[in-house]
Amino acid sequence: MLACVTMKMLHHAKCCQRLTIFGSVRALHKDNRRATPQNFSNYESMKQDFKLEIPEYFNFAKDVLDQWTNMEKAGKKPSNPAFWWINGKGEEVRWSFEELGSLSRKFANILSEACSLQRGDRVILILPRVPEWWLANVACLRTGTVLIPGTTQLTQKDILYRLQSSKANCIITNDVLAPAVDAIAPKCENLHSKLIVSENSREGWGNIKEMMKCASDSHTCVKTKHNEIMAMFFTSGTSGYPKMTAHTHSSFGLGLSVNGRFWLDLTPSDVMWNTSDTGWAKSAWSSVFSPWIQGACVFAHHLPRFEPTSVLQTLSKYPITVFCSAATVYRMLVQNDMASYKFKSLKHCVSAGEPITPDVTGKWRNKTGLDIYEGYGQTETVLICGNFKGMKIKPGSMGKPSPAFDVKIVDVNGNVLPPGQEGDIGIQVLPNRPFGLFAHYADDPSKTASTLRGNFYITGDRGYMDEDGYFWFVARSDDIILSSGYRIGPFEVENALNEHPSVAESAVVSSPDPIRGEVEFIQELPKTISGKTKRNELRKKEWKTI
Repeated sequence: MLACVTMKMLHHAKCCQRLTIFGSVRALHKDNRRATPQNFSNYESMKQDFKLEIPEYFNFAKDVLDQWTNMEKAGKKPSNPAFWWINGKGEEVRWSFEELGSLSRKFANILSEACSLQRGDRVILILPRVPEWWLANVACLRTGTVLIPGTTQLTQKDILYRLQSSKANCIITNDVLAPAVDAIAPKCENLHSKLIVSENSREGWGNIKEMMKCASDSHTCVKTKHNEIMAMFFTSGTSGYPKMTAHTHSSFGLGLSVNGRFWLDLTPSDVMWNTSDTGWAKSAWSSVFSPWIQGACVFAHHLPRFEPTSVLQTLSKYPITVFCSAATVYRMLVQNDMASYKFKSLKHCVSAGEPITPDVTGKWRNKTGLDIYEGYGQTETVLICGNFKGMKIKPGSMGKPSPAFDVKIVDVNGNVLPPGQEGDIGIQVLPNRPFGLFAHYADDPSKTASTLRGNFYITGDRGYMDEDGYFWFVARSDDIILSSGYRIGPFEVENALNEHPSVAESAVVSSPDPIRGEVEFIQELPKTISGKTKRNELRKKEWKTI
C-alpha cells in the first residue's frame, strides 16, 4: 500500500495488501458420500450436479449443527472434534458438536436473558481467535440476533463509527479494547449491553467466563426464515466510510456449502485450519460455515502475532488436512527453510483474499508436493470462482466459476464480452437472483443499486476469461487496496493521515511491495482541473506503467 501525502513542511520519509439441502444434515451427509468433489469426472459434471433448494425456514444452528450432534450421538460421524483450539502456550480446547451445542446455548441464554436482546437486535463482536468468538457466532444464530464482526485492529474512532452506524445494542470484546468502548459508549444511544471475555471483572461489563458458569444450557433456537438478516460485515469503500454488507441465514448458512464441498473439498474426516482474521468475512467462510456444513473439524491457533515458523510447526504437529491462508502468508512461508517440516496429514491447500503468484505456488509445490487451489470471492458473496479438485490448475488464474453463480465478463453497458477481452467481472442476478449473494448494503439503497448493471451484479474487479473458461484477475476497478488478504479502503487511511498536524492532504493507492507496502511523502499531489486527486496517476506511477 502506498500513501502519498502533501506535507505542510517539506519532509521525506519511508515506513510501512447437484447438492440439495432441505435444512437437514442427514440429506447433506448422504450427498457427501454419493458425490464428493473427487468423484466428479470433470468440472462440467460438477456444475450440472449442483442444485440448491432453500426451505422457507432455516437456521444454521438448529438445522446443521444440531443435526451433526444427533449423528454424533448415533455414532454416524467420525470421532474428530467439531472445534479444536490451541494457543501455543500449552492450552488446548476440544469440543464435540454436542459440547459446542451445550456451550452455545448457555451463551445464547446470556444474550437473551442477561442482556435482554431480542430477535433482530444487533451485536458487535470484536475478539481475537479465542473459543468465545465461535460461541458468540453460534449464540447469535440461536437467538436470531444479527452478528457484526470486527477486527481487533479497530481504533476507538473505528469502533465508534461501527456502533453508531449499526445502531448495535450489544458489544462483545476483551480487556484490550474495553477501555476504548467505555470512552465512546456515552455517544452510542442504542448500546445497552457490554460483554467482556476476561479473567477479571470490569465495572459496567458482564463477564462472559463468569456468566457461563451459571448459565443454563436449556435454550430453544428461534425459528428464522431463510431470508432474514443473519449477519452484517463492514466493507471498506473508496470515497466514504465502510458500508454494512447484510447476509441472510441462507446466503451464508447454505450458500457456503459451495465452498465447503467443492473448493475446500471437506468431509467429516477432515481437520480445517483457516488463518483469517476474525473480523473478516473469510473467517465466516472457512472458520464457521463451510467446515461445519460438511461436518469437518474447525482448527484454530491463537497466535499473538504472525510467525512463519509457528505456522509450519503447527502444520507438522497437528493432523490438519486442509489449510487456507492468504497469498502473503504462503509467500512468507516459502521464504523459510522447510526441509525439516513434514506435513504428514496435509492434503489440500487453498488461498483467497488476494491474487497468488505462480512463483509462490511453484515454490510451495516444490517444498510440499501440494498445489495451492486459489479461490476468489468477496464480502458480498460466497465463492465466485475457484480451482477445484480434478481441474487443471493454470498458475495465476482464479479458476472457473463456482457452481452457485453464472459469472461473465461484461462491458460498461452490461453486455457479455468474448474470451480474451478485459472487462468487469459480473454475476448474473436477473431474472433469478442466486443464493450466496448478499441481501443489500444496510441503510444504503443507492449503494446497493449501484452494484447492478443490466442483468449483472458488478463485483468491482476487472478481469478476463480465456478460451478454456478460466478467469484471470486484472485489477480493482475502484481504489480498494488488497493487502495481506485485507480489502482496505483508502478513505479511512487518508482520514487518519489527515489528522496529523504536519499533513495538508493525502491520497492512498496500492503499491507492488514484495510483502506489504510502504508510505511515501511528496511535495504535491497530481490533480485534475477540478481539483480532484488523480489516484490513477499515482497508481500507475507506483506500478511503473507511465
